[in-house]
Amino acid sequence: MKELFRKNKAVIKFLVLFIGCYLVLAGIYKFYLASSTSEVYYPDYITHLVSQQTEVVINTIGYASHIEPHPTEPSMKLYVEKSYLARIVEGCNAVSVIILFVSFVIAFHADFKRTLLYILAGSVIIYVMNVLRIALLAIGLYKYPEKGELLHGTVFPAIIYGSVFVLWIVWVKIAANYKKAEHA
Repeated sequence: MKELFRKNKAVIKFLVLFIGCYLVLAGIYKFYLASSTSEVYYPDYITHLVSQQTEVVINTIGYASHIEPHPTEPSMKLYVEKSYLARIVEGCNAVSVIILFVSFVIAFHADFKRTLLYILAGSVIIYVMNVLRIALLAIGLYKYPEKGELLHGTVFPAIIYGSVFVLWIVWVKIAANYKKAEHA
């Protein structure tokens, strides 16, 4: 059994770091959600901010858009050209995806500075991609309502998770090159 652990030390270290980091960050986020009730930033600050930024992007693209708090659910109602198209809920704010991304990068870390900079840059990329994704999804739902299930259920989740996967691949290459140079 000792030999098995010794042989797989790197994998076990990765899994412990990944799961531990994920649980800690998810716990912090859960605490944030539980303590972030606000009438001004409904349903929570980050979801509200994502909703506002999505509205700006849609308006910038050339469609009239507005948001308003949902009266019975913790979400923001998103309108395009006066048509109610979607609810922006807490799960749409990309925080859970960023937590997953950060956990992986920390588990496959390089030096502190490089890891921290990649986490910050990757988180910003994911956040921006998410706002663009929601805006394009809303426009897609407005223009092609019959394609709603395909757009919401397949295409747009693939965009956000595909972006994270690409960022992970890039990080593995960066971290592996750093580790090679460090041991050379």
